[in-house]
Amino acid sequence: MAERVVAIVGRPNVGKSTLFNKIARERIAIVEDQPGITRDRIYSPAEWTGTHFRLIDTGGIEIGENDQISTRIRAQVELAIDEAAVIVFLVDGQAGMTPADQEIADLLRKSAKPVVVAVNKLDSPKLHNLAYEFYELGFAATVAISAEHSIGTGDLLDEIVGQFGEAIEPVTYGDDVIKIAVIGRPNVGKSSLINAILGEERVLVGDVAGTTRDAIDTFFTMEDHQFVLIDTAGMRKRGKVYEKTEKYSVLRALKAIERCDVAILVIDGEQGIIDQDKHVIGYALDAGKAVVVAINKWDIVEKDDKTAQEFEKKFRSHFPFISYAPIAFVSAKTKRRVRNLLEYSVVAAENHAMRIATSTVNTIIQEAIALSPPPTDKGRRLKIYYATQVSVRPPTFAIFVNDPEIMHFSYVRYLENQLRSSFGFEGTPLRIYIRQRS
Repeated sequence: MAERVVAIVGRPNVGKSTLFNKIARERIAIVEDQPGITRDRIYSPAEWTGTHFRLIDTGGIEIGENDQISTRIRAQVELAIDEAAVIVFLVDGQAGMTPADQEIADLLRKSAKPVVVAVNKLDSPKLHNLAYEFYELGFAATVAISAEHSIGTGDLLDEIVGQFGEAIEPVTYGDDVIKIAVIGRPNVGKSSLINAILGEERVLVGDVAGTTRDAIDTFFTMEDHQFVLIDTAGMRKRGKVYEKTEKYSVLRALKAIERCDVAILVIDGEQGIIDQDKHVIGYALDAGKAVVVAINKWDIVEKDDKTAQEFEKKFRSHFPFISYAPIAFVSAKTKRRVRNLLEYSVVAAENHAMRIATSTVNTIIQEAIALSPPPTDKGRRLKIYYATQVSVRPPTFAIFVNDPEIMHFSYVRYLENQLRSSFGFEGTPLRIYIRQRS
């Protein structure tokens, strides 16, 4: 089912971050007794009575303020409201209703989204009568709470879950459709690359970094293969997310990665490799996705017959953790070799879904042990009893041993290399879990 999103909004210093942390069940948002601490939206998964949703903390809305920070906070809040399925309007019960609360209420009514008013800082039942004043705002659901002391938060969550209504079914594709997310930092030519693959201007292209705001799905076929290309907004380093829509774009990019089978990492061949490229590919690796690398803008790189070889060697040294990923030197502008990306993606997707019979897996593991026996640790020798593949996308193996504590990571890497040399697995990560035989 589609992911539900809940945004917490309100004026500064009413306790939004405290409530966020209580619902998220961990201290993610910064909490201090001064207004304006939270400036950008913060996201966290949350759950209540089996219902999962994504929670957004926002900066306080300062009505009438026109300075740069206040303007940016308002833009962040408006984006959160636009994305939310349910809005929690947090107010300060002890301070009473203010003109700012009334103006924010007007803003929320225009959104036509379900709104739950949470009257905060009512730390004892004797103060709950202070919540009645806020019924004047005109919202049906009003709950008295104390976020700091976890009073009334269960009732609030019941109201939130009750407002979700029927979940919207997301767009789904069959297993025979290869879903590709095109990822990379801003302005490396992701949208141009998609246009080159499709042969037409289906995705907005601009010279300004960050032109693409949302993930866009494009379905097409090529040589009996079905594909969905997911364009994503460029991801910048977390500390430099200043543009008002940037975090919104990163969230959409992460969602696109979660939905894909293969992530095409686009590198600017003219600018070269920078640390942020590693951060971007990290999102795909954490999600266990297959990876293909596109070195774009190769048409404008000054080169000789060794340039590509030297660039690939440098790339491999910077990215040893994706040594299995195929590399294509492409030009979105001239469309040269862009077809290779789809060919590599087909192979990567097939390997990503590959399943090996348990008997075959054990044969490979036993041959690996015969070639290089497990090392000893403090006089104890590791014994490997058997191995089996437990899942696909990515291929995941469980190896059962006498003591996982004495399995060195280098030997796990050795076993992975043996599996790769036997079955290829080009383009896909492998996951290997070491388990103690019970």
